Amino acid sequence: MKVPMLDLKAQLETIREDLKSAIDDVIESTRYIGGPMVERCEEEIAKYVGTKYAVGVSSGTDALLVSLMALNIGYGDIVITTDYSFFATAGVISRAGAKPVFVDIDPDTYNISPEHLENWFSRNKDDIKKVKAIIPVHLYGQCADMDSILSIAERYEIPVIEDSAQAIGAKYPSKDGVKKAGQMGLLGCFSFFPSKNLGAIGDGGVVVTDDEELYQRIKSLRNHGEEVRYFHSFVGGNFRLDAIQAAAILVKIPHLERWHEMRRENAKYYDMNLKIDGVKTPYPKYGRDFHIYNQYVISVRDRRDELLDFLNENEIGCKVYYPVPFHRQKCFSHLAYSDSEFPNSVYASQHTIAIPVYPELTRQMQDYVKEKIGEFFT
Repeated sequence: MKVPMLDLKAQLETIREDLKSAIDDVIESTRYIGGPMVERCEEEIAKYVGTKYAVGVSSGTDALLVSLMALNIGYGDIVITTDYSFFATAGVISRAGAKPVFVDIDPDTYNISPEHLENWFSRNKDDIKKVKAIIPVHLYGQCADMDSILSIAERYEIPVIEDSAQAIGAKYPSKDGVKKAGQMGLLGCFSFFPSKNLGAIGDGGVVVTDDEELYQRIKSLRNHGEEVRYFHSFVGGNFRLDAIQAAAILVKIPHLERWHEMRRENAKYYDMNLKIDGVKTPYPKYGRDFHIYNQYVISVRDRRDELLDFLNENEIGCKVYYPVPFHRQKCFSHLAYSDSEFPNSVYASQHTIAIPVYPELTRQMQDYVKEKIGEFFT
């Protein structure tokens, strides 16, 4: 049996005609960048997330970058983020000219650890005034501990940018009631990369906020800092979302909650059936209903790479997220971090594997996956 890591064709079969029709509408409109399709998409995303505003941009990476630009973050500034995520989170900090500072993760959720974040502020009092943003990542579809993070940020008057690229629709039980990923910080950033729970048919992203001034600034920044045609108040970039990607998102968003629920059911089935010594299933800190399972990541005590090879040999899709923490990346070697500062990130990079959890996964496929994992350890 073949079990792919992700099967976008299976999803396509359920929306093919609607998707074709929406793309045809864009083609006939000749409004290929910006325009009413993008505006409708922004309205629907803002409504879904629960913010006043949304600005469509060219990718999740550019959503993060333009957010830093909107806050005037640059040379001499510090931005704190997790040590363990997709590279874009750290890369945009350097691209903005700031210094990235990394903090270790919680060993159960793989999200940035509020305890380690607090410890950084305790140990680096001379640098606190240089910190211009904190970027928590809601990794694998589960929100970071935002109440704790926001409490630290508010104490030092530091804005929080939520990297919600993997977490659209994930929920968090805040002290002010249930909130959604991207709704809690000053800015929230999402990716529409095709493999995401809400994926486009190419690159795309969005920034959400309740701040009208930032909303207007980001709208301008995504178009070279232009406010009136050919008049530029500041330097921006070409971060525009094209209409075809917006059309694809508009077709998919009505299905999103159902797809989330299908992923949760698949995760529940794994949770009940992957009870194998040495295998740790994901920890839904706030309950499974708050998690969207963008990935289903298991941690194996021993022989991770051998298991990876074994699953591939048996045609089971699997992937390591992320084999190299930020502090080990060659481009950040000048920061002179040591592994001893990030034991949880290092462990996760060496012991975790993502296995298929996409909505259209069948029980037969899941049984095959769990049987092969059991066979390996037996």
